[in-house]
Amino acid sequence: MTDAATVDPYGLLTEPATLKIQRLLPGPIERIWVYLTESDMRRKWLASGFMEMKVGAPFELVWRNNELTDPPGQRPEGFSDEHRMQSRITELDPPRKISFTWQNSGDVTFELEPKDDKVLLTVTHRRLPDRRTMLMVGPGWHMHLDVLAARVAGTETGPFWDGWLRLQKEYAKRLPA
Repeated sequence: MTDAATVDPYGLLTEPATLKIQRLLPGPIERIWVYLTESDMRRKWLASGFMEMKVGAPFELVWRNNELTDPPGQRPEGFSDEHRMQSRITELDPPRKISFTWQNSGDVTFELEPKDDKVLLTVTHRRLPDRRTMLMVGPGWHMHLDVLAARVAGTETGPFWDGWLRLQKEYAKRLPA
């Protein structure tokens, strides 16, 4: 049985180019599914963008990370106010699993598993091309999932960008060179 004490908040490499990260969230599973698939809810923790719930359906994700926390923190150099990415759904099993392409850095799968009154969310990002990308993706997923956990719990998290910068240093230590 997975509980909050056994879910490591840090992403782990399960294969040389695959990062897996988990969060135990308040349920039910249908509630968390909405946060993954509905644009208005996903925008509160990750990125907006309408998804047609159909394998093969294209969609666009639109990030506005400065809007995720108040204050947003100091945005690192090289990031803009908005980022857009074209994607396509590759696997769908509502409300337990959705997979989609991730531009030039692999694909992402969200899996939901009920655990009593909670839901274990597992994010698996496969085919990461290099360590530089891992050091963007690891802290990114970690911070976005911290924001999601706060949203579903009705709490707040610290400034997004400050957390991302702190986590990037930590992931640089944790991920192999």
